[in-house]
Amino acid sequence: MKEELRKELMKIRNNLSESELLEKSKQIKKRLYEMKEFQQASAILFYVSYDNEVYTHDMIKECISKKNIVVPITDKQKRRLILSKLDNWDDLTIGSYNILEPKKDKIKPVSIDNVDLIVVPGVGFDEKGNRLGHGKGYYDNLLNHSNALKIALAFEFQIVENIPTEKHDIPVDKIVTEKRIIDCQR
Repeated sequence: MKEELRKELMKIRNNLSESELLEKSKQIKKRLYEMKEFQQASAILFYVSYDNEVYTHDMIKECISKKNIVVPITDKQKRRLILSKLDNWDDLTIGSYNILEPKKDKIKPVSIDNVDLIVVPGVGFDEKGNRLGHGKGYYDNLLNHSNALKIALAFEFQIVENIPTEKHDIPVDKIVTEKRIIDCQR
């Protein structure tokens, strides 16, 4: 069930044109920036988008001078995410899974306890905040160790009626799409 849904949603996402992706991402960015939780957060963990995810590159570049921006580094051996403060967009290079990560000499470790807000990626979500990721567990493992507010960025088509969950799955608090903000805690 999860795998079929993942394939179906990935197919739709991969068929987005670059202009659609950027336009919808711009609308999502505007909604995110208007949220008081985002405005009040000083340390924000952003995923660095790839593979037609909601585009976060511009968000990171714009916020880097205003907030403490933290990005993940994938540790494949331990199947976990290491967090690093990002001071400059140019400090990133291609890393695991072809995702941009800080260069080895630019890594500045940050504890998850020092992050106020986590911007979470995903393949699909339901309105209860349940999340379908890529199935590797990196984000669930990270989210399990944090009390920070969890805000997912998603295209409206990624919101489905029901995401099947398992006990290790960690829901998000809010989801921002190009059309609305979903409060999953209500």
